[in-house]
Amino acid sequence: MIAPLDEDLELILHLGMTGSFRFDFEDPHVRARLELDDGRTLSFRDARRFGRIAVVEAGDYERIPTLKLLGPEPLTDDFDPHRFAAHLKRTNAPIKPFLLSQRPVAGVGNIYADEALWLARINPNSRAVGKTRAHALHTAINQVLEAAIEREGTTFSDYEMINGESGRNADFLIAYGRAGAPCPRCRTPLRKITLGGRGTTYCPKCQRR
Repeated sequence: MIAPLDEDLELILHLGMTGSFRFDFEDPHVRARLELDDGRTLSFRDARRFGRIAVVEAGDYERIPTLKLLGPEPLTDDFDPHRFAAHLKRTNAPIKPFLLSQRPVAGVGNIYADEALWLARINPNSRAVGKTRAHALHTAINQVLEAAIEREGTTFSDYEMINGESGRNADFLIAYGRAGAPCPRCRTPLRKITLGGRGTTYCPKCQRR
């Protein structure tokens, strides 16, 4: 999140992997507290310490390299299917780790990468994603994220909403965390592998390439 302070400065709030914000909250993993004009305190909780808070000159993200390298925001016009396809064409990296790099599109983590790749029928280890499949993946990413937002996120351990409640999307996951369960499309047992250091679940029949 980027909040303008004045014409020249911005407040950068980067959640990292497990960061979250809660109002008037006490916890050993609270790393910072922001006093708001309405008297409430907004606490930043970050168990793994991957998050960042910084005040920078407007547009200057050199202090937070991950922001500098982020791809376009999904669910916006900046996330263009043709540019996305061109970006995928320029790499020979496996598609799942490339998505997790955040360079082709921001905001797609391990859970939503598995879900989008399943929906688009793309093998997570595929190194050649042509234009047609790239466009299918573009659509799948937007669909998966829209559904997750509608259900207020996916909660397993760390993630929770600002009011402390859990998101409801975990009950609707098709691929992630469901190794051994039958694929809803073809009934083939879903398979789990490790790819780029991350657990990855896919259908070996529907996602053969």
